[in-house]
Amino acid sequence: MTDPKPLRLFTEEAEDLKIIAAAVQDSVVKAGNLKYEQKHRRFSLEINRYRWETAPTRKGQPGERVRSILGFDGVMAVKTRGITKADPELILSLLNIEFAPDAEPPGGKVTLLFAGDGELELTVEAVDATLLDSDYVWPTRNLPSHERRKR
Repeated sequence: MTDPKPLRLFTEEAEDLKIIAAAVQDSVVKAGNLKYEQKHRRFSLEINRYRWETAPTRKGQPGERVRSILGFDGVMAVKTRGITKADPELILSLLNIEFAPDAEPPGGKVTLLFAGDGELELTVEAVDATLLDSDYVWPTRNLPSHERRKR
């Protein structure tokens, strides 16, 4: 596989959050790796990110995953729907991240959408997101697919 540099993405703009959302699409996270540090107003997820930037160009080639941290600062509240931390080993698949501004910017709500109708809603003072890849990369033959399977 190729050896690109780890991603280091930072944003304080709603438009740029879409870039981070694209980079983390199809990431998987254990429910036990969702962390809200209320005192520090920080929410973070330790994810296994599919590296779309190195996706195979031919069938049969393995893709890659990388261990990453996705963090949000200035988080005032967290709400969940369809997600429980009762089973810390439960695997969640992240599909998208959206931002809805408040009537009075820069605050708003960052919503993380997961497969199976799970949602995390972060009430934030402003968009302040970080994606940091580690050096821990491994091959995977399990490529994300958004095609409906025939039964």
